[in-house]
Amino acid sequence: MPLVKKPVTGMKDILPEEMQIRDYVINVIKETYRSFGFTPIDTPCMENIANLCSKQGGENEKLIFKVLKRGEKLKLEEAKSEADLTDMGLRYDLTLPLARFYSNNANNLPSPFKALQIGSVWRADRPQRGRYRQFTQCDIDILGEPSNLAEIELILATTTTLGKLGFSNFEIRINEREILKAMAAYSGFPEDDYESIFITLDKMDKIGLEGVAEELEKNGFEKESVETYLNLFAKTEGTEDGREAIALLAEELGSFLPEEIRKNLTMIIDSVEQTKTADFKMVFDPTLVRGMGYYTGTIFEIAIPEFGGSCGGGGRYDKMIGNFTGNPVPACGFSIGFERIILLLLEQGFQIPTQPKKTAYLIEKKYPADKLCEVIEKAQKARESGRQVLIVRMNKNKKFQKEKLAAEGYEEFEEFFCR
Repeated sequence: MPLVKKPVTGMKDILPEEMQIRDYVINVIKETYRSFGFTPIDTPCMENIANLCSKQGGENEKLIFKVLKRGEKLKLEEAKSEADLTDMGLRYDLTLPLARFYSNNANNLPSPFKALQIGSVWRADRPQRGRYRQFTQCDIDILGEPSNLAEIELILATTTTLGKLGFSNFEIRINEREILKAMAAYSGFPEDDYESIFITLDKMDKIGLEGVAEELEKNGFEKESVETYLNLFAKTEGTEDGREAIALLAEELGSFLPEEIRKNLTMIIDSVEQTKTADFKMVFDPTLVRGMGYYTGTIFEIAIPEFGGSCGGGGRYDKMIGNFTGNPVPACGFSIGFERIILLLLEQGFQIPTQPKKTAYLIEKKYPADKLCEVIEKAQKARESGRQVLIVRMNKNKKFQKEKLAAEGYEEFEEFFCR
C-alpha cells in the first residue's frame, strides 16, 4: 500500500507564508500579555483520562482523542469496556491542564498567579471553516484572584492584543452564570434541569427563539415556564447599553438575582469601557452560555463581524482546582481563537509590518569552493546589521528563480559568478 501524503482529516500542513504570520501573531500575543504581567508556562499534550472525563468539559468530553494502554498494560482479550483499554488522552483545551499544573505546583508559584499558555489541543470534531481537529490555543488565566479585577485584566489584555493585530469594531459579549440560573429559577424550571436548559439556550444563534421554545417543550418542560423564560430575553432586546440591559433584567428578576451579581457585572463593563485602548464594544448578552461545564461566574466571548461567530472566549471557573486538591481556588481565564484570527488575517491579505529587508545571494553552480566562505562571511555581516539573507545556488532559469524569490518577499539580489 502506498504511503498517504495528505494530512489526516481535520489537520493541516502549514505553508511558509502562513507560518510567518502565525509566528508574528504569537510574538505580538506573548509581548502584549507579558506587559500585563502574565508568565509563560507549558503543560504536556496528554492528560490522565480520568481528568479529561471528569464531567467538566461539556460536549468536548465526547471529542477526546484517547490513547491505548501500552505493552503489558494493554490486555485486549480481557477488556470489557473502553475504560479498560485507555489511560491517557490528548488535551481538548488548556484550562484543565492548567488546573492540574497549579494543583501540583502551587507551592512554587506566586499568588495570584497570572499564567500564559500557548499550545496545540485536539478535538475529534467535524472540521469546518476555522475549526480543526488539531489547533492552537492562546490562553491567559489568573489564579487566586477572587475579585473582578481578574475579569477586567483578562478582557483588557485580550482586546489590547486584538487591537495591535489591526482588529476593530468587534464586541466582547458578556454574561454571568448566576444570571442564567436566576432566569431559569424565575421561570419555574427545576434546578436539576438547568444545564439541559442552558444547552438548548446555547443554540439560540442557530435555531432562533422559536427553535429554543420548540426544543424546550419537546424536552418536556411546561409551556408556561418556557414562555416566561423566553419573555425575559425580550426585556433587554434593543437595549444597546449593557449596564441598562442588566438593570432592566435585574429589576424583573427581583430577589432571584443577588444585587452583588448585578453590581459586579456592571463594574466590569464600566471599568473596561473607561480604560480600553482598542476599538470595541462591551455587550451584555443574556443568551451567552459557553459550553464548558466548569464555568461558575462571569463568562465572555469575542465576536468579530468578519467571521460571523465566536473568535475566543472564557470566564470564571472557581471550582476546578478544588476538584484536584479539595480546596477551591478562584480562577478566571480568556482564550483567543488563534486559528480563526489567523484565518481572518490571511483573508484580509495581512502583511507583517517592519519585516527585515530580504536579500538573496545567487551563487553560480561552478563557483569555486575556496571562495564560498567569502560569500558566507558577507552574508553574516549583512545578517548582523539586521537583514535577512538567503544563500542559494543559481538555477538555469535565473529569471523564473528571481520571480519566485520576489514572491516570497526578497527585494534585492546579488549574483556571484565564477571568474
